[in-house]
Amino acid sequence: MEKRSFSVSGMKCMHCKANIESALRGLDGVIGAEANLETRCVTVEYDAAVVTPADIKKTVDGSGRFELTL
Repeated sequence: MEKRSFSVSGMKCMHCKANIESALRGLDGVIGAEANLETRCVTVEYDAAVVTPADIKKTVDGSGRFELTL
């Protein structure tokens, strides 16, 4: 398992936070996801054998008007 934090632009409210967390938790290989509005980051715990940071970026970028920085 890996745990990594990523910067996310476009996250402005609790709805944004919930949207990002929900999208990531639905991704195969993601064990947990916690977004932080103050730091504009999301911390993801994932199985690196199943999901890559590029997959995580694609999921976040596709879940709304957000952009995850690798």
